[in-house]
Amino acid sequence: MLSKKVKVNLFGELLQGLYSGYCSDEKNRNIKAYVISKKPVNYYLNGQVIAVITPEGSDEERLVVAPEREIYYEPEILNILSAIGNLKVKSINCLYEKSCGALIFYRNKQGVRILLVKNHNGRYWSFPKGHMELNETEEETAVREIKEETNLDVKIIDGFREVSDYCPFGNIKKRVVFFLAQAFTDEVVDQPEEIDSHIWVDIQQARKNCTYENDLRVIDKAELLINQSK
Repeated sequence: MLSKKVKVNLFGELLQGLYSGYCSDEKNRNIKAYVISKKPVNYYLNGQVIAVITPEGSDEERLVVAPEREIYYEPEILNILSAIGNLKVKSINCLYEKSCGALIFYRNKQGVRILLVKNHNGRYWSFPKGHMELNETEEETAVREIKEETNLDVKIIDGFREVSDYCPFGNIKKRVVFFLAQAFTDEVVDQPEEIDSHIWVDIQQARKNCTYENDLRVIDKAELLINQSK
């Protein structure tokens, strides 16, 4: 149901910007739905399914629908739904996902080294990153995720922000924001739940290890700024 265009008939407004209602599937069965909208909605909304939730104590899925051009990520959706006193969300699948991380470099006597990691069950080398939490800035998310995954304290370098948009599977629309960060030690402690392994490599080797075009673009642009920051 994610990304599907639907018409939600409203029961009423639960609080400002949040409504309850229902829509019909292909078999004309009514499905409970919540509408999130920045603008007032009357009677019904033609919108897009941005999340599918399952409440605790139930196997019945409910839809979260928003106007097509409004983007909401998981932390914001859960925060809005938390205002419904009798609703506890057991699981949620979201149309839009956002992660933040950084290309981390470290200088030693041999030169500049780049940190590459393989995420849990991952097959490809990339950079540390993770999902945003409520009320975090992008930079705060990147620093927190780096600390959680590698135990590194890093300094974000001004003037670098690269965005990658892609659909990893199905209809999910994923955005990853990468910064450039400097580490002052190469002593990494992998978080087993998140990171399977890590390596420090020079920039040329990083290009060989990374296979995604987006990651290669990040390396190319980061190299220019790293050289300028000597």
